[in-house]
Amino acid sequence: MSEQKPSHEVEGIVRRAPRHGIVSRHISGEGYQDISVALKIPKGTVTSIILQLKKFGTTKTLLRVGRLVKLSNRGRRALVRDVTKNTMVTLTEL
Repeated sequence: MSEQKPSHEVEGIVRRAPRHGIVSRHISGEGYQDISVALKIPKGTVTSIILQLKKFGTTKTLLRVGRLVKLSNRGRRALVRDVTKNTMVTLTEL
């Protein structure tokens, strides 16, 4: 039979309450291993949360890097305006 995941960890995501617990225990001086055992969270997760706190000053989920948009808002509005005027226009004609 498969083991159930702890209630605080769903699909590899640690919810906010345990993050706060990890941070408060770290500030009080507990080690990574002790925090991991006490909260039943993998040591790697504890480490990554504390490193994120040290590096960025927060444990919130940060914005991710992705592909930049090719059109500005103004260009997007112009494109939508042109297409709504003539819905049969092809991509090459735009």
